[in-house]
Amino acid sequence: MLPVDQAESIILDLIQPLKSPSDIETVDLQDAIGRVLASPAISSLDFPHWDNSAMDGYAVRYADIEGCTSDHPQTLEIIEEIPAGSQPQYTLQPGEAARIFTGACLPEGADTIVMQEDTQRQGNQVKIFNCPQPQAFVRRQGSFYKAGDLLLTPGILLDAPDIAVLAASQCVKVPVFRRVKVAIFSTGDELVTPDQLLGPGQLVDSNSYALTALMFKMGVKPINLGIVTDDPQALKQTISQAISEADLVLSTGGVSVGDYDYIEQILTELGGKIHIQSVAIQPGKPLTVAKFPHCVYFGLPGNPVSALVTCWRFILPAIRKLSGLKSEDYQPVFIKARSQSLLQSKGKRETYLWGKLSVINGEYSFQLAPGTHNSANLVNLAQTTGLAVLPINCTQIQAGDFVNVLPV
Repeated sequence: MLPVDQAESIILDLIQPLKSPSDIETVDLQDAIGRVLASPAISSLDFPHWDNSAMDGYAVRYADIEGCTSDHPQTLEIIEEIPAGSQPQYTLQPGEAARIFTGACLPEGADTIVMQEDTQRQGNQVKIFNCPQPQAFVRRQGSFYKAGDLLLTPGILLDAPDIAVLAASQCVKVPVFRRVKVAIFSTGDELVTPDQLLGPGQLVDSNSYALTALMFKMGVKPINLGIVTDDPQALKQTISQAISEADLVLSTGGVSVGDYDYIEQILTELGGKIHIQSVAIQPGKPLTVAKFPHCVYFGLPGNPVSALVTCWRFILPAIRKLSGLKSEDYQPVFIKARSQSLLQSKGKRETYLWGKLSVINGEYSFQLAPGTHNSANLVNLAQTTGLAVLPINCTQIQAGDFVNVLPV
């Protein structure tokens, strides 16, 4: 059995991120959310686009108001009013001011904004009762961003703020990496679909539904190939189809040491090189990882909890890397949280216990899911938000102590 960190390293080394021109597509801005930016974003616009006011008040020349106080106010002549979206009509001369609103263009000659709270208007004149700092409340053109500089870096997952930046820079077409294609199927004569009646010894295939849902959440394109019986010919045909259509393949079941576990033999026959056969992790020990020229195959355990834990721990970082994300964004991140429960393991394998990760009194907290922690007990996996990690040779962590938790 490979240690968990070694298995992770092997898997990530096998994954090559999308980077060829054929992996890049251009989408409309409104369709870019959740996609990975493929090329540098550069704008031809300065931000702000022009000198503008950060406050409602009066645009003035600092030299005209320097030193004024409530006891010795300065009176200026108002020459115009400048709402947001309009062009100033005059150049400020000594002794003049312009009524201005937030976001409005600064008139020529002005260099400072006085907040309206520090003024009193009387007809076409305004009294200034407080002298701000020079350049106060003035947003200078290009102070946030200079045209031609790098705006957004390739390899980022585009979220709402990034979409706002692209919209403001008038980027209506966005180059992104194509969606990763992941083929999914479950193996086993005992499996039926959720809409079928259960016969003696049969089980509902929940794995393909869970993994497909997880792939949708990851923003990849799942290819669901359904249930495949424990027939070598049927398995070989499905695997051959999967590795020809997908970037990654996820199968569940058929990777243990049972008489009907044919996966590894078929992978070898199809030209795959097997790099991992089992990992010192609980749940999830049986894990087959094989490399094909244009695809990586993951044979996950058939037990539903094992399949999901293995996927959270190993597959999601691989998908993030394959999707083109930067290295700091695809590596798994562990959070130190205070355990609210006694956590126990046998200590022979790195153990992952599921539960809820939350924030209590300003610190991360982990609450173990109630009920039996068994790889076949899918019920108490519902609403899981974190996996507490007990290293090898660690048999328990007391309630109140800290534990590393993988958010999921």
